[in-house]
Amino acid sequence: MAQKTSAQTRKEAALAELSQPAKKPRSILGGKKVGDKPLTLFTSQLAILQDAGLPIVRCLKILEGQMKAGYFKWVLANVREDVESGSPLSDAMGKHPGVFDELYVNMVKAGEAGGVLDTILNRLSEFKEKAERLKKRIVSASVYPMVVFIVATAILFFIMIFVVPKFEEVFAQMGGELPAVTKVLQRVSSWLLGKGGPFPGAGVVYILIFIVLMVVAFRLVKMTKGGKRFFDRVKLRMPLIGVLTRKTIVARFSRTFGTLIQSGVPILEALNIVRDSIDNVILRDAVTRVHDAIREGENIARPLGESGIFDDIVVNMIDVGEETGELDKMLLKVADTYDEEVDLAVASFVSVLEPLLIVVMGIAVGFIVVALFLPLLGIVEKIGQGG
Repeated sequence: MAQKTSAQTRKEAALAELSQPAKKPRSILGGKKVGDKPLTLFTSQLAILQDAGLPIVRCLKILEGQMKAGYFKWVLANVREDVESGSPLSDAMGKHPGVFDELYVNMVKAGEAGGVLDTILNRLSEFKEKAERLKKRIVSASVYPMVVFIVATAILFFIMIFVVPKFEEVFAQMGGELPAVTKVLQRVSSWLLGKGGPFPGAGVVYILIFIVLMVVAFRLVKMTKGGKRFFDRVKLRMPLIGVLTRKTIVARFSRTFGTLIQSGVPILEALNIVRDSIDNVILRDAVTRVHDAIREGENIARPLGESGIFDDIVVNMIDVGEETGELDKMLLKVADTYDEEVDLAVASFVSVLEPLLIVVMGIAVGFIVVALFLPLLGIVEKIGQGG
């Protein structure tokens, strides 16, 4: 018998590995999820392979084979095994809601039903990529202000804890009455350092405990129905942040709804999927009213306009889309327009926030400088008068 080549050996080993039942990776955490980035990449690659005319099982084998060991690879192995056993791709994906959400599964199901899975995957890939870009723009825009705020806060704490006590020693040696602002600064510094308190640094610990309690209280209140509604309404009405939130919500709603309709998902089912994917209670209520209105034979535009989230121009565009039978195209145009407006809103927000942080930091540092140097100026004056 001819000796096997190394290439044949590797091929047989790979096929043997694929034939083995997939083992779930061990983890101390339950309910794992896959990030948006790897899922977006997977969708894009699956769409390309489907466009090339490869069978779905082979596509899944190829993508599973190039995936790094981990939870996502295990999920793909399970999906592939289910499809090989005769299950539709949508049903196989639906068993893993932590990876493939209802929107994803229903779009795949619509593609399978219409025999246009490759087209649906392309639309889904485009949808995921645009959603990922929008998310990245918002996150990247918020990084710089957060870094400035953290650095500024750290500098202020450093001054209060290490610099002010040194000046206190100088003031104690000089004697005399200190200005009111200097006394206030000394008291704040002493409180942070825990002078006269139960332990050193008590003030800093109290601040950290207060922050933790506020975060926990915020989360607990937000978990209640009334608290969630209150905070969602406040976010929409806040200056600058409210505009950004509203535009982001409209962009995501329009793209999700438009993509589902374009993919052949029935409109009432599409609205249910969109509603379940929305985090904002105010918009969720508006989508529920739209669903009820359509079921009773009304149009989409009126309940959306009554929500107060959608601008008149968006409502009119949706109304025209309904009348012309091109609602999906109109929704996607709205999404593209609002994606650009989100960029502008983010840029405006950052352009206002940066100088605001600088002004606040300047006021705080200015107060400290004045409080520390007023006593020194008084001493210089006395020396001048004595001379």
